[in-house]
Amino acid sequence: MSNKNDAMKALELKVPPVALVAIVAASMWALSRISPNLYFTSPGVAWLSAGIALVGVCIVVLGVLEFRVAKTTVDPRVPDQSATLVVRGVYRHSRNPMYLGFLLVLCGWGLFLGNAFSLLFLPAFIIYMNRFQIVPEEQFMSEKFGESYTNYRSEVRRWA
Repeated sequence: MSNKNDAMKALELKVPPVALVAIVAASMWALSRISPNLYFTSPGVAWLSAGIALVGVCIVVLGVLEFRVAKTTVDPRVPDQSATLVVRGVYRHSRNPMYLGFLLVLCGWGLFLGNAFSLLFLPAFIIYMNRFQIVPEEQFMSEKFGESYTNYRSEVRRWA
Protein backbone atom coordinates (compact mmCIF):
# COMPACT_ATOMS: atom_id res chain seq x y z
CA MET A 1 0.00 0.00 0.00
CA SER A 2 2.88 2.34 0.74
CA ASN A 3 4.19 2.12 -2.84
CA LYS A 4 0.78 3.15 -4.18
CA ASN A 5 0.62 6.08 -1.76
CA ASP A 6 4.17 7.08 -2.70
CA ALA A 7 3.29 6.97 -6.38
CA MET A 8 0.17 9.05 -5.80
CA LYS A 9 2.12 11.53 -3.68
CA ALA A 10 4.73 11.84 -6.43
CA LEU A 11 2.07 13.27 -8.78
CA GLU A 12 1.09 16.07 -6.40
CA LEU A 13 1.87 19.58 -7.66
CA LYS A 14 3.92 18.23 -10.58
CA VAL A 15 1.93 19.01 -13.73
CA PRO A 16 1.41 22.70 -14.42
CA PRO A 17 -2.37 23.25 -14.66
CA VAL A 18 -2.02 25.01 -18.03
CA ALA A 19 -0.16 21.96 -19.37
CA LEU A 20 -2.87 19.69 -17.97
CA VAL A 21 -5.53 21.76 -19.74
CA ALA A 22 -3.61 21.40 -23.02
CA ILE A 23 -3.25 17.64 -22.49
CA VAL A 24 -6.93 17.22 -21.67
CA ALA A 25 -8.00 19.40 -24.63
CA ALA A 26 -5.80 17.39 -27.01
CA SER A 27 -7.14 14.14 -25.55
CA MET A 28 -10.72 15.36 -25.97
CA TRP A 29 -9.99 16.19 -29.61
CA ALA A 30 -8.30 12.83 -30.26
CA LEU A 31 -11.14 10.90 -28.65
CA SER A 32 -13.70 12.85 -30.65
CA ARG A 33 -11.91 11.79 -33.84
CA ILE A 34 -11.86 8.08 -33.00
CA SER A 35 -15.46 7.92 -31.74
CA PRO A 36 -17.46 9.52 -34.57
CA ASN A 37 -20.71 7.73 -33.68
CA LEU A 38 -21.15 9.84 -30.55
CA TYR A 39 -21.46 13.26 -32.19
CA PHE A 40 -24.22 15.68 -31.31
CA THR A 41 -25.13 18.97 -32.86
CA SER A 42 -27.43 21.81 -32.05
CA PRO A 43 -28.10 25.21 -33.58
CA GLY A 44 -25.91 27.84 -31.99
CA VAL A 45 -23.60 25.37 -30.24
CA ALA A 46 -20.52 27.11 -31.65
CA TRP A 47 -21.62 30.41 -30.11
CA LEU A 48 -22.55 28.76 -26.83
CA SER A 49 -19.23 26.92 -26.62
CA ALA A 50 -17.29 30.10 -27.45
CA GLY A 51 -19.24 32.01 -24.80
CA ILE A 52 -18.56 29.41 -22.11
CA ALA A 53 -14.86 29.29 -23.02
CA LEU A 54 -14.66 33.10 -23.02
CA VAL A 55 -16.19 33.27 -19.54
CA GLY A 56 -13.61 30.71 -18.46
CA VAL A 57 -10.75 32.75 -19.89
CA CYS A 58 -12.05 35.89 -18.16
CA ILE A 59 -12.22 34.09 -14.80
CA VAL A 60 -8.65 32.80 -15.25
CA VAL A 61 -7.39 36.29 -16.14
CA LEU A 62 -9.16 37.83 -13.13
CA GLY A 63 -7.55 35.22 -10.87
CA VAL A 64 -4.09 35.87 -12.30
CA LEU A 65 -4.54 39.64 -11.96
CA GLU A 66 -5.46 39.29 -8.28
CA PHE A 67 -2.30 37.27 -7.67
CA ARG A 68 -0.22 39.87 -9.51
CA VAL A 69 -1.74 42.71 -7.46
CA ALA A 70 -0.97 40.75 -4.28
CA LYS A 71 2.60 40.15 -5.55
CA THR A 72 2.40 36.42 -5.00
CA THR A 73 3.24 33.47 -7.24
CA VAL A 74 0.80 32.27 -9.85
CA ASP A 75 2.62 28.93 -10.14
CA PRO A 76 0.65 26.46 -8.02
CA ARG A 77 3.48 23.92 -8.13
CA VAL A 78 5.45 26.02 -5.63
CA PRO A 79 2.97 26.93 -2.89
CA ASP A 80 5.85 27.65 -0.53
CA GLN A 81 6.44 30.80 -2.60
CA SER A 82 2.96 32.10 -1.76
CA ALA A 83 3.51 35.43 -0.08
CA THR A 84 -0.09 36.39 0.57
CA LEU A 85 -3.46 34.76 1.06
CA VAL A 86 -5.55 36.22 -1.76
CA VAL A 87 -9.20 36.50 -0.73
CA ARG A 88 -10.50 39.47 -2.69
CA GLY A 89 -11.91 39.93 -6.16
CA VAL A 90 -12.87 36.68 -7.83
CA TYR A 91 -11.43 34.82 -4.81
CA ARG A 92 -14.39 36.03 -2.74
CA HIS A 93 -16.54 33.63 -4.78
CA SER A 94 -14.22 30.70 -5.47
CA ARG A 95 -11.09 29.39 -3.78
CA ASN A 96 -9.94 28.09 -7.16
CA PRO A 97 -11.17 30.48 -9.83
CA MET A 98 -8.31 29.73 -12.21
CA TYR A 99 -9.14 26.02 -12.13
CA LEU A 100 -12.83 26.83 -12.53
CA GLY A 101 -11.95 28.98 -15.54
CA PHE A 102 -9.88 26.17 -17.03
CA LEU A 103 -12.82 23.79 -16.55
CA LEU A 104 -15.13 26.21 -18.37
CA VAL A 105 -12.64 26.49 -21.24
CA LEU A 106 -12.57 22.69 -21.49
CA CYS A 107 -16.36 22.56 -21.28
CA GLY A 108 -16.63 25.06 -24.14
CA TRP A 109 -14.09 23.03 -26.13
CA GLY A 110 -16.02 19.82 -25.50
CA LEU A 111 -19.28 21.39 -26.67
CA PHE A 112 -17.52 22.76 -29.75
CA LEU A 113 -16.19 19.29 -30.56
CA GLY A 114 -19.75 18.00 -30.30
CA ASN A 115 -18.73 14.55 -29.13
CA ALA A 116 -20.38 13.10 -26.04
CA PHE A 117 -17.48 10.77 -25.25
CA SER A 118 -14.95 13.62 -25.13
CA LEU A 119 -17.02 15.28 -22.37
CA LEU A 120 -16.00 12.43 -20.04
CA PHE A 121 -12.69 14.22 -19.64
CA LEU A 122 -14.41 17.01 -17.67
CA PRO A 123 -15.08 14.98 -14.51
CA ALA A 124 -11.63 13.40 -14.90
CA PHE A 125 -10.11 16.90 -14.93
CA ILE A 126 -12.00 17.81 -11.73
CA ILE A 127 -10.97 14.60 -9.98
CA TYR A 128 -7.32 15.05 -10.95
CA MET A 129 -7.25 18.71 -9.93
CA ASN A 130 -8.89 17.99 -6.58
CA ARG A 131 -6.53 15.14 -5.71
CA PHE A 132 -3.20 16.25 -7.12
CA GLN A 133 -3.41 20.02 -7.09
CA ILE A 134 -6.04 21.45 -4.75
CA VAL A 135 -5.69 19.12 -1.75
CA PRO A 136 -1.88 19.59 -1.53
CA GLU A 137 -2.28 23.35 -2.02
CA GLU A 138 -4.88 23.51 0.74
CA GLN A 139 -2.66 21.55 3.11
CA PHE A 140 0.16 24.00 2.52
CA MET A 141 -2.10 27.04 2.81
CA SER A 142 -3.49 25.74 6.10
CA GLU A 143 0.03 25.34 7.48
CA LYS A 144 1.25 28.71 6.23
CA PHE A 145 -1.77 30.93 6.87
CA GLY A 146 -3.39 29.04 9.76
CA GLU A 147 -6.66 30.42 11.07
CA SER A 148 -6.95 33.00 8.28
CA TYR A 149 -7.03 30.22 5.71
CA THR A 150 -9.33 28.05 7.84
CA ASN A 151 -11.81 30.93 8.04
CA TYR A 152 -11.53 31.58 4.31
CA ARG A 153 -12.11 27.89 3.57
CA SER A 154 -15.23 27.88 5.68
CA GLU A 155 -16.66 30.89 3.83
CA VAL A 156 -15.71 30.22 0.19
CA ARG A 157 -16.24 27.03 -1.80
CA ARG A 158 -13.70 25.36 -4.08
CA TRP A 159 -15.42 25.12 -7.46
CA ALA A 160 -18.02 27.83 -6.89
